[in-house]
Amino acid sequence: QVQLVESGGGLVQAGGSLRLSCAASGSVFAINAMGWYRQAPGKERELVAVFIRGSTNYADSVKGRFTISRDNAKNTMYLQMNSLKPEDTAVYYCNVVSTITTYWGQGTQVTVSS
Repeated sequence: QVQLVESGGGLVQAGGSLRLSCAASGSVFAINAMGWYRQAPGKERELVAVFIRGSTNYADSVKGRFTISRDNAKNTMYLQMNSLKPEDTAVYYCNVVSTITTYWGQGTQVTVSS
């Protein structure tokens, strides 16, 4: 069974940085995509950044500020978030899509104060 565990969230002032981690346990085969989503209060979950078909894609709102990366040896994916804004406040989820199913982590809260 695959589990995704996020960490690294917290409270930061606007302009600050955080690095989120997503550690995967178990084996996932035939991965189609893996990435980060976020959900702010009262809003739908939205894509932040994703590895898909050999490339990376970012939401327009985070381009130039966020960077997705991964360490395959550690089965860990990261999201480096710089120049954070209050509108980045949300619960951040990591996500892995295989040919069989989709996996989600439990989420980690990021709060950016103005």
